[in-house]
Order: sequence, then structure tokens, then C-alpha cells
Amino acid sequence: MKLSYAALEERIKNIDPIEYGKSRNYLSGAVTYLSPYISRGVISTKQVFDSVMKRGYDIDAIESFTKELAWRDYWQQTWVVRGADINSDIRNSQPRSERSGVPVNIINGQTGIEAIDKGVSEFYRTGYLHNHLRMYVASCATNLGRCAWIQPAQWMYYHLLDADWASNALSWQWVCGAKSNKLYFANQENVNKYCNTNQTNTFLDVSYEEIETIEIPKELRELETFQLKTKLPKTTFPTLQNGEMCFIYNFYNLDPLWRIEEDGARILLFEPSVFEKYPVSEKSIQFCIDLAKENISDIQIYVGEFNDLQSVADVKFIFKEHPLNKYVGIQDERDWISNVKGEYSSFFSFWKKIKKELQ
Repeated sequence: MKLSYAALEERIKNIDPIEYGKSRNYLSGAVTYLSPYISRGVISTKQVFDSVMKRGYDIDAIESFTKELAWRDYWQQTWVVRGADINSDIRNSQPRSERSGVPVNIINGQTGIEAIDKGVSEFYRTGYLHNHLRMYVASCATNLGRCAWIQPAQWMYYHLLDADWASNALSWQWVCGAKSNKLYFANQENVNKYCNTNQTNTFLDVSYEEIETIEIPKELRELETFQLKTKLPKTTFPTLQNGEMCFIYNFYNLDPLWRIEEDGARILLFEPSVFEKYPVSEKSIQFCIDLAKENISDIQIYVGEFNDLQSVADVKFIFKEHPLNKYVGIQDERDWISNVKGEYSSFFSFWKKIKKELQ
């Protein structure tokens, strides 16, 4: 799934934001498949928005498309403000959270819901899961399976090529009522509509009034708990020259245009301490490495802590801001879709300010 930067630019140019707005909720809809590259920091929400707007669209005509970019910044801004607090219930104590773990049949793709089971199978193969399927899975695990959201969210994050802990964790909290005042449910009719299936007689084949009152379906009763671990590659210590600049890339910053005209060492840093807290799959790590090698000249890959780099060379470290960074040096700001910063109580209030600026 890796792409050269030139191929990514071409994909951005080919986005149809109108059709996206009409069909994005359908599995067969005109989605962009850009989320892995935005999450890894190869491209930014601002870059995608600016490219589309250069084609002369009116902001109102592409509001649905722009909102999806803004949602990503909304979650990230919450992470910037809250830090590790997003790892627990951020607004309300999660209702229906009396169990811990992940339903085994969700993990194994054996819930009996064809769209979910096929989606999970494809998920393991490709690292991609349509946003509607993410919501269906989250609702089944939490609101119907009555599991605390944290472990199912970690399982999903682990396998996503577009792994973004803020978008993932806070979306799960939105579904299960920890960051919203209403639980998200989807019944079989909804699944059939958006996934082009025609199933009946499943545990989701009930009305919305009924689905909020049913007991834990037998298909979701058995749970699995686990410890996820990241398999990091073995690397040697990078070559650093005293007095030079050192640009630090990481799992969230692979921008090939970042300070491209400046000389210095370029290091893709994988800190084991970060991945102990936020584990991802070997496939996600390899995807990150492949993107870096494809698009960043002379990149050196190093598995170790930032302090290890500090201790052996007198260099000037430069990096992009991110809530997981504990670096010392010159911090560059990320490219956001707008200048609206900080945490907002709802996406609606965040969006109102963004739209006003973008207009």
C-alpha cells in the first residue's frame, strides 16, 4: 500500500469531493484512502484541503468532505490539550462497561454479521477498515457487548495502517458514551443499507427501540484479553556529526517536504517506550519504514530512545510537534486545516469556528 509522494499528489488531485460527500458512508463509496498517509504525516489535512480548493470549489459545496478533514484535527487538538487523559473516559463514565476484554467473535470475524465479519477479515489483510465498519464494531463491542472501550480500541489501533490514537480512542469514546451523551447503535437494516448486504435474523435484526434493551447477544459473550506488543526491527546507531542538524521523524511525521532544502542527518526514530504504551502491528511498522525509505532521502532508521541520541552527539535536534514527543530542541508546528486551536466541547462548536475562517 506504500505510495511515492508524487503518486499521492496525483491521488489528491483526483479526489471528487462532491461524490465523496454523497457516498462516503457506503462501503462502495468514493472514499479517498488517504487516511494512512495523513496519519503517518506524509501529507496533512491542510494540504489536502488546499489542493481541492484550488480547483475552485465553494466551501459549502464540499462541506461534508471538509468536515471529515476537520474531524481529524478536532481529535488531534483534544489530544494536544489532554495528553494521556484521552486514555480514559474523557467526559462521562462509560455506561455499559461492566466487562473487560474484546468479544472473541469480533476478533475472529465470526459474529454472524456478514459485513462485519468480511470487514474484519479484510482488515487483518490490508490494515484498512471503512469508517462505518469501525463504528459498527465499536458499538457491538461496547454498547451491546458491554465491554470497557479501552481494550477493543487498542486492538483496532494495533492493526490499523492509519493508526491515529486520538482519532481512534476518542471515536470509540464517542460511540460508547464516554465522550458523548448518546450511545451509537446500528441495526441490521442500517448495516444492510451501507454495506450492500441483505441479511436478516441476526442479533442486529431488531428495531432501534429494541436494540437499546437487549441482553448481551450470545455471539458477543465470550471475551478475550491480551497484551499487544510491537515488534521493532534491530538497528545500528545512526551516523551523526558533531555540530550538524538532526531532523527527527517518527511514526506520526514522515513529511518528505519538511525542511527539505536544509542539510543534516534525517532519522526515523522508533522509541520502544512509546510503542509499549501504544502498540502497533509489525505490518504498521513496516508500512512506516517503507514510506520513509520511498520518500525521504538518506533516512536512517533507529530503534532507541531520544535520550540515547542526545547522549552521544552534539547536534541540533529539530522535530514536529506531537503529544507523544518528549524531545528537546527546535519544535516545528504541524500543518493544521485552520488556525483554530484548543479543545472544544463538541465537534459542532469546533467546526463553526473553522468554517468561518475557511470562508
